[in-house]
Amino acid sequence: MARNIQSLERAAAMLRLLAGGERRLGLSEIASSLDLAKGTAHGILRTLQAEGFVEQDSASGRYQLGAELLRLGNSYLDVHELRARALVWTDDLARSSGESVHLGVLHQQGVLIVHHVFRPDDSRQVLEVGAMQPLHSTALGKVLSAYDPVAHNEAVEAERKTFTAHTVTDPDGFEGILDLTRARGYAADVEETWEGIASVAAPIHDRRRMPVGAVGVTGAVERVCRDGELRPELIAAVRDCARAVSRDLGAGRF
Repeated sequence: MARNIQSLERAAAMLRLLAGGERRLGLSEIASSLDLAKGTAHGILRTLQAEGFVEQDSASGRYQLGAELLRLGNSYLDVHELRARALVWTDDLARSSGESVHLGVLHQQGVLIVHHVFRPDDSRQVLEVGAMQPLHSTALGKVLSAYDPVAHNEAVEAERKTFTAHTVTDPDGFEGILDLTRARGYAADVEETWEGIASVAAPIHDRRRMPVGAVGVTGAVERVCRDGELRPELIAAVRDCARAVSRDLGAGRF
């Protein structure tokens, strides 16, 4: 049986201690409560502070939970609310489009798939929840990069790999695609990530009108496209789904 890492256990205990109090705690109080030497407690606090998980009051020297921990907690809640609000609408989109539907959010330098509705037929399919997709070549990733400044920075700074002959990797070309995405309200991926596969995605906004995710359909090029172009009815269905989820999140009309 694998042994737990003691330093991580101590850091977790420290965060729980700070979360359980209604006031800031001093180094001596923290060390005493956790039965740690002051030097050990200070080292852990210094590391947590450097990562933004703990903050130290400049006047008193006491510690409290940091903003980064709050941000992570809010992200967790936001993703779960997003998925809950999208369940019915994504099911409807899969039925009306006849294709797979993916719901994605920004995670590190890619798109994390947080919900996946199978194509409504009898074909063998693999659940992709938890999978990562690139920002620069997928429809979901382009939408996030176009509307979310953080995602844009991640896409610009990351290595943009060439997956197929259609992948756009040069900076000017990529920025042009993002401009087009914002102008049209949706993004496309026609064999830019996978040969023979096309997708279309649209942005989802929350009550603050901030982009919190993207929803899209993915399928074989011959089904998603007609005469070399994305089928207009698919584009309309995806945009309608994104607007419906956004309304459920309190964004109002777009």
